[in-house]
Amino acid sequence: MEYFVNCNTSTLAPYTTPLDKIRAAHLYRRLGFSASVQTINSAVGQNAGTLVDALINEAVTMPPLAAPAWADWNNSNYPADDDLARQLRRAQQEEFAVSYTNGLLNDNLRDRLSFFWSNHFVTEIDVYNCNSFLYYYINCLQRNSIGNFKTFVSEIGLTSAMLYYLDGVYNNGNNPNENYARELYELFTLGEGNGYTEQDIIETAKALTGYVERGELGCEQVTFDPTRFDAGPKTILGQTGNWNYDDVIDILFQERPNEIAGFICQKLYEFFVHPDSDDDAGNAQTIITGLANTMVASNFEIAPVLSQLFKSQHFFDDEAIGVIIKSPFDIYLNLINETNFAYNDNTILNVVDTTRMLGQTLFDPYDVAGWQRDRTWINTNFIIGRWLTVEVFLELFYQGNAEQFRTLAMDVVGPGDSNTSNPETVVRALVDKFTPLGLLTVQDFENAMSVFKIEDVPEEYYGSDYIPGGLGLWMLSVSPEVPQQVFLLLMHLSRQPEFQLK
Repeated sequence: MEYFVNCNTSTLAPYTTPLDKIRAAHLYRRLGFSASVQTINSAVGQNAGTLVDALINEAVTMPPLAAPAWADWNNSNYPADDDLARQLRRAQQEEFAVSYTNGLLNDNLRDRLSFFWSNHFVTEIDVYNCNSFLYYYINCLQRNSIGNFKTFVSEIGLTSAMLYYLDGVYNNGNNPNENYARELYELFTLGEGNGYTEQDIIETAKALTGYVERGELGCEQVTFDPTRFDAGPKTILGQTGNWNYDDVIDILFQERPNEIAGFICQKLYEFFVHPDSDDDAGNAQTIITGLANTMVASNFEIAPVLSQLFKSQHFFDDEAIGVIIKSPFDIYLNLINETNFAYNDNTILNVVDTTRMLGQTLFDPYDVAGWQRDRTWINTNFIIGRWLTVEVFLELFYQGNAEQFRTLAMDVVGPGDSNTSNPETVVRALVDKFTPLGLLTVQDFENAMSVFKIEDVPEEYYGSDYIPGGLGLWMLSVSPEVPQQVFLLLMHLSRQPEFQLK
């Protein structure tokens, strides 16, 4: 796998050229989990600003997932038998995983962002082990994913999932626990060692005391108990007073706005544009500074920052396309969206199970620092796992309805070529659909052609625009071999390095 250097020197000036197919696909691969031929075609020729505005407005106005029946359950709602209770919890988690993953597949930017933030404000359900906490945590991510970052920080820290995961419920006035205070600065807002001291952590921990689990039943939402709060004076980032939770957030954003904005905008840049933000060859740091200035000027609203980034020449530069390695969720959700093949909730559950095998467990990142993404997704075991599992999905789609492979090919070539007798037309369109910038060499493309032209179809059956004297007996819309040819080509493409990129 080639290591990409970030040579992007474009600026945050608006990208005003009407979108071509490559850039329309790039936008949907980054702002969502890719899109169908029809969605990309409808974006071609549009102004980037208009389309980005529509996607941002969709994200801003989209309601969160509806509360499941068990959203407010505590341990008393489960069977007394431990095995039965465990089975029910697992069934609820599966149900919720399917609902949320369907959202990832269909909700474009809103859940692309909620998923991004789940890897920033990390919790692990294996640690807090309560489904109602999971629901309210995801609800918080969805409501705030493109809202106000200061509000987001404040609300996420008071979710029961977070208070349990980072020991906030064990942080008492007479025995402070520093876990959440440390991660608030180090991972959530400032970055490691950036504008705070160990003493700030100690003092902040005192201000965050008093949050305890209500009652004795277990799996009950955390509440504030003033008798467990440290009511003494604390000095935090140079400010002294009898500070509490809300004061901590106010002081943090008042005293360190530029550090917060710089840290968050770098994470957004590395997620949406390029994994390397510190290469000397490009101007990533200038871009991040510009975005951070926008964030501070916008009072920490997230939407203006993303709007500026996604409409920019920098985002649509050639150097930004196809340079991020797909996560496991990208691999399978992009495949479903790009093929437009029929799927059901069992398909989605298979996606959730398969991503777990490849190092990305839904609701359960690796540790408090989250999945490290990009190059960590590729090692000897994972790359073979990616190849084999994509083949399993393709085989299931083929067994379910082979003709949908013909439909895909007809969609990608477009109405003018839907009955072409030229196999190169079909292969080139499919290659362009499933790789960000095509295959690297002419030989790679010839290899793909060889896979597509199966032995069952004699060479002379193809059209004269492909082979001199061709009979044109092979036709995309009617030849019985076409579904198998498309299936074999997709199996081949799924093993190419370019398929791993977005």
